[in-house]
Amino acid sequence: MAQKNLTVGSPLRLIVAFTIPLLIGNLFQQGYAVADAIVVGRMLGVDALAAVGASGSLQFLLFGFAMGNSAGLAIPISRAYGAGDLPAMRRAVAMGALLSAAVAVAILLVGTFGASTLLTWLGTPSALMEQSTTFLVVLFSGALATVAFNYLSSVIRALGDSRTPLMFLILATVLNVVLVIVFIGALGTGVGGAALATVIAQLVSVLLCMVLIWRKMPELHLRRADWRIDVAQLRQSAKLGLTLGFQMSIIAIGAAMLQFGINGLGTNAVAAFTSAMRVDQVAVIPLATVGVAMTTYVAQNAGGRQWRRIRVGVFQALLLGVGMSVALGLMIGFFGTHLVRLFVGDGQEQVVQMAHQYLLINSALYAVLAVLFVVRHVIQGLGSTLAPTLAGVMELVARGIIGLFVVQHVGFIGVILAAPVAWVAALVPLLIAWYYHRRRLVADEKADEAKLLAVPGPSSERCLEPCPA
Repeated sequence: MAQKNLTVGSPLRLIVAFTIPLLIGNLFQQGYAVADAIVVGRMLGVDALAAVGASGSLQFLLFGFAMGNSAGLAIPISRAYGAGDLPAMRRAVAMGALLSAAVAVAILLVGTFGASTLLTWLGTPSALMEQSTTFLVVLFSGALATVAFNYLSSVIRALGDSRTPLMFLILATVLNVVLVIVFIGALGTGVGGAALATVIAQLVSVLLCMVLIWRKMPELHLRRADWRIDVAQLRQSAKLGLTLGFQMSIIAIGAAMLQFGINGLGTNAVAAFTSAMRVDQVAVIPLATVGVAMTTYVAQNAGGRQWRRIRVGVFQALLLGVGMSVALGLMIGFFGTHLVRLFVGDGQEQVVQMAHQYLLINSALYAVLAVLFVVRHVIQGLGSTLAPTLAGVMELVARGIIGLFVVQHVGFIGVILAAPVAWVAALVPLLIAWYYHRRRLVADEKADEAKLLAVPGPSSERCLEPCPA
């Protein structure tokens, strides 16, 4: 098993080693959405692609909550593992599983029974309603698989293993691509077939994760005692899980408000935004992955009281993220048009031009997004929820104002500027919070060093970093 203690060794080397498999896995996972968009756009046309895109904000709203919830539930697991407290880690895993099950049922009910109503509230064009509703109902019917996959992946990462699940993601992505082509091309199932392919592929990933845990990860074999309701642990897990889920939902509500404005611009604007977002989501995966890696890195080191390592790791991760953002921006500038054409095919020049303009402006500001990802996940890894929640509110306000009031006056340029404005708005409270957290880390480090030096020992030497076994 490739689990990893992130409290010992070079911070940058550990962060990069942990990030690379996670990055590859996320790229393959994003392949679900990319495969759907390419096959739907090519085989069913721009209207079908726009129908899938019109449902994107609702997917983000509900599944984004599940992703945030899983990330929050993994934090106490990482801290317990970093502290070497395996019983506490197993209790955290069990309580997190119960909370995840409740979230899955809620998403299943809201998503399947409320899809049509929610799409109507978003102002979805009538020409897209039927296909958008079908896509969402099928997709949300598999909410149990989606939530289970997110939670199991987060648990495995919490123990420092970002490599072993990679082969499962690759297999599931290949399966998804094959099923999309079969369902749409051979069986003629329409957009519902694309959603069904994603559900089946995620279910396969869940089964493989469970086999991995059963055969290779005895630390996660839960006992009957672990399932007893631990009120304190349940409260801590719920606070982190539900709060981070709520943060993602706040961001998603802002995206839904922006989607309302986009829908009012017509099918071409929806198709342009959908294709641009597919490219953009893939492009920013490296930046987001560095942030996700920092949650586990920071949580494990906080559990092991390695305060200096946290500060060094954050600085190095920021340099890494900014450097990657420059490279990604250049790639988008050179290849953006060609990537957009993968989704819409020939004869859609207006859609291509609008999408490429969106990509050029957003990619030029990826450095802001890189800092946002790192700082947000660092603060979450420290167990703080106030600043990330406030950052989510700022994103909601920015996207909401632009979606509801600006887009109708300035058109698609408002859509293009929405994301960069939201990034800057969210970054302000996060940077203020990191300033105060960093000062606290320095104070905690000095306090621990003073205690260590004050305790008599067999040697005059003291280990300010973890001592060799």
